[in-house]
Amino acid sequence: MSKKRNIILRGRSRVYRTAFLFAVSLVMTGLYAHIYVSVLGLELPKTAILKKKNAEWCSKIEVLDRHLDECDATLSALQMRDDDIYRSIFGMNEIPAEVRNAGFGGVNRYAHYDEVDRNGLLKRAAIRLDMLTKKSYVQSKSFDEVAELSRRAGEMALCIPAIPPVDPSPGKCRISSSFGYRSDPFSGRSARHTGVDFALKSGNPVYATGDGVVETVKFEFFGYGNQVVVNHGFGYKTRYAHMKSIGVVEGMKVKRGECLGLSGNSGKSSGPHLHYEVLYKGNHVNPANYYDLSVSSEEYAVMVHGAPEASELVAMHPSHTGRRGRS
Repeated sequence: MSKKRNIILRGRSRVYRTAFLFAVSLVMTGLYAHIYVSVLGLELPKTAILKKKNAEWCSKIEVLDRHLDECDATLSALQMRDDDIYRSIFGMNEIPAEVRNAGFGGVNRYAHYDEVDRNGLLKRAAIRLDMLTKKSYVQSKSFDEVAELSRRAGEMALCIPAIPPVDPSPGKCRISSSFGYRSDPFSGRSARHTGVDFALKSGNPVYATGDGVVETVKFEFFGYGNQVVVNHGFGYKTRYAHMKSIGVVEGMKVKRGECLGLSGNSGKSSGPHLHYEVLYKGNHVNPANYYDLSVSSEEYAVMVHGAPEASELVAMHPSHTGRRGRS
């Protein structure tokens, strides 16, 4: 019995000794770590490895950030050139800044970066990358539009109003009223004149100043009298008013230099003349910017060569002849 008891006591002694040694080793390890880190200012090997990797990733993100700066600067230069040159050449409006710089929806779109990116480098890089992607997409769509207009540049050149609507040679017509404010011939008050008046004898041919489609043919007794509106596309329209007779119908395609009818004195008019307007995107612009009055009669004849004669058109569409309003 005594022998058995001795065995039990020796076993307990070993357990206590082992536990004591384990506790001492823990204390020594903690003391070692404290001295290593706090007193000597050194790092544990694993911590040093992690910090080194973290520094490498931060360095890579900084390099990425510099590349994003370069991409942003290049894209901004392309946007400026697009608005100031390419879109301007084709008469296109600038893309609004709020469209180019529009962000992405979702308040918590980048929230998951907060869990692993305490200094915010990854989150900032992700936001900038998304913004550049969006800007690049908008710019690519803009270039697509410009490329399409460039492809249609030949058609556009034919459609934009570019010749006088009547033969401008001396002795045949004169400018009786220019674009802008003038004294109204009926009321005597200052009023904006939305076109140019060509004073000439009644019955002279009136020509389309660019390719297009006849949009309006109508008569206004107290207004423009017999008038034709041609839609040239690309934002341009022209109006020819106070005509004696009209030789085209709505929906008819016309070419530059094609006769629309004869000049006259219909509607609210103080004498025989052609009132000519140019509209761009719904706004009246100065027609004088779209023709050259210095051309000779021979040069003008070349411009309108091959177009149907006014008499032929009037014969084709007699319903638009001879209506006249108050002079």
